[in-house]
Amino acid sequence: MRIVPNGGHLEPTDTALIDAAAREMTEETGVDPGKVFPALQTPVYIEYGPVPARPEKNEPEHYHLDIGYSFTTAHADVGRIQESEVTGAAWYPLTAAERLVGNRIARAVSAPPRIG
Repeated sequence: MRIVPNGGHLEPTDTALIDAAAREMTEETGVDPGKVFPALQTPVYIEYGPVPARPEKNEPEHYHLDIGYSFTTAHADVGRIQESEVTGAAWYPLTAAERLVGNRIARAVSAPPRIG
């Protein structure tokens, strides 16, 4: 099994990248948007790379620019997941998320704020 952060694409109504990330998270996981908050206002990671063709979704080979944000909560339960997009969702403590998804998350969240 492979654990990956949820994701999605920008919509014409999105006005900020972090808002798009929050929208996608709540759409896909059913989390109450009023109970989650960005851990940082800046991305946790930015990656660019090729994506193989997916004939079952009628998608040719292409490139993605992925911009990831980290969110935190004290009391947000996973709700009804969007089964067409995800197979499951769960919250993890930061140390577990780092082990499962990669150290880029903990490294970015624990970094001192950038000035300027």
